[in-house]
Amino acid sequence: MTPECQLLGTLGCHLCEVAQAVLMPFVESGLLVELLDIAEHEELVERYGLRIPVLRRCDTGAELDWPFAGAQVVDFLR
Repeated sequence: MTPECQLLGTLGCHLCEVAQAVLMPFVESGLLVELLDIAEHEELVERYGLRIPVLRRCDTGAELDWPFAGAQVVDFLR
């Protein structure tokens, strides 16, 4: 079973848009990814403001920092 994930980013972030494009084939194959705008949560801005985009697994809390490619996402989801 594929874990659910969150993609932490914000509107207007070019790298976040690129990360979404990298994740799109996984989403089309059934991966559930919640887009979480860090700008809506002060504590997330403090924690992730310089790191976004970040892919976070909901089941383990593991995080994959940008830059990442499809092969790294596959390894991260195992």
